[in-house]
Amino acid sequence: MGAPGLPDGIEACLFDLDGVLTQTAKVHARAWKQTFDEFLKSRPGQKPFDIDRDYAEYVDGKPREDGVRSFLQSRGIALDPAVVHDIASRKDAAFLALIHAHGVERYPGSVHYLDAVRRAGIRTAVVSSSKNTTEVLKAAGLTGFDAQVDGNVAESEHLHGKPAPDTFLEAARMLHLDAARCAVFEDALAGVEAGRAGNFGRVVGVDRANQKDALYRHGADVVVEDLEELLGRTA
Repeated sequence: MGAPGLPDGIEACLFDLDGVLTQTAKVHARAWKQTFDEFLKSRPGQKPFDIDRDYAEYVDGKPREDGVRSFLQSRGIALDPAVVHDIASRKDAAFLALIHAHGVERYPGSVHYLDAVRRAGIRTAVVSSSKNTTEVLKAAGLTGFDAQVDGNVAESEHLHGKPAPDTFLEAARMLHLDAARCAVFEDALAGVEAGRAGNFGRVVGVDRANQKDALYRHGADVVVEDLEELLGRTA
């Protein structure tokens, strides 16, 4: 039995966490806005962080410090590494405060799909740039992954963050599989770019932000609004 909605030969599904399995992308966006808006107050003429545009374009799916640099570069702001690190740390603290206060929601359709994949004997991995992946998984009640590549692994193994394919390739290596035998599931533009760059067997874009066309442009093979759409679908 193959993976639901995927081509024959796929032996593992590599899931991004925030925005694919859990509804923490919107929490990340709120934390980024809170952090950047506080910083931008000291910069005359700067408009506030735009969740609808800036989050998807500059920070979604990227390691925190890469996200800081990407967004500030878009505003023509150059900062030394110490300040970039401080902003990233403030965002992390804001994110943790939000999930501790409000918890972590799962996407029911993604959980149904995850269960179906496992029943089909397909291995699963979670691949996230977040260093809080384990804490988020516990808060969401998501367990049983065959591999986990998060921000801590990326740092210790010196892996480049998305849109580079390194973290997804590391998950495939942990599962002893070629990239062509793995499917990538991503809601972030940087994430689908990573899946395409790594030559994975299937790149599934999950459209949580009305950016279907952009997901295709950045490398998705197929785009769905919810992973449950793949159940019963032929590749």
